[in-house]
Amino acid sequence: MEISLLLEYGWVLLVLIALEGILAADNALVMAIMVKHLPEEQRKKALFYGLAGAFIFRFGSLFLISFLVDVWQMQAIGAAYLLFISINHLMKHYAKKNRPAKEEKPKKESGFWATVIKVELADIAFAIDSILAAVALAVTLPSTTLPTIGGLDGGQFLVIFAGGLIGLIIMRFAANMFVQLLQKRPGLETAAFLIVGWVGVKLAVHTLAHPELAVIDHHFPESALWKGIFWAVLLAIGAGGWFLSKEQKEKTEEQEREQRTLQKVK
Repeated sequence: MEISLLLEYGWVLLVLIALEGILAADNALVMAIMVKHLPEEQRKKALFYGLAGAFIFRFGSLFLISFLVDVWQMQAIGAAYLLFISINHLMKHYAKKNRPAKEEKPKKESGFWATVIKVELADIAFAIDSILAAVALAVTLPSTTLPTIGGLDGGQFLVIFAGGLIGLIIMRFAANMFVQLLQKRPGLETAAFLIVGWVGVKLAVHTLAHPELAVIDHHFPESALWKGIFWAVLLAIGAGGWFLSKEQKEKTEEQEREQRTLQKVK
């Protein structure tokens, strides 16, 4: 590979690692909360099944999407889905923030296998989110001399594969650190979902440039202009999430409970 090509691939991989880290921390926290009502031994088993499911669904999604990536209908669905989860998360976040606090009624907790099923269903959603975001970032990377896998260039496939693998490693070993970071800089989670939405826009542009649609010029997604706009906005969102988020030094009781839960299930 040429140096410029390596730099471009390396930069996308770094962005993927940062995005996967925040999303994996969010996913790990959700999984921890889902299993916290179980006895310790069952909790560990449920988390093990959850991580195994995360591995299977994530890489199953990657291989499936790799064969469908050139189908414009698949690209359109992927773009719409990424935009949906971004907007849905932001709306829920601000609705929850502005909602007056009220005492919740205790609800009946699920048994072991019902909890495992819920965790696996969450895994499917997490896998789709992760792989679609990775595909949207990597699909416009320049072609390499590596063999094609499905509809993806070998280099693009490896970047997505590496991003997904790193996301799983973070979910297993570094989620606690990322959760602490999100608690100190809560704006990073909002920034992450804004980035997911912006990546959805990138995939939508790629879809509109598909030869079968040709709504915009086929070469526009690969142009220096679009790449410059995309990365400038993405960096602005990331920087805004960091610098505009006030560092929280004091944890709320809810955050402390979630932190203890995550530490117990690790």
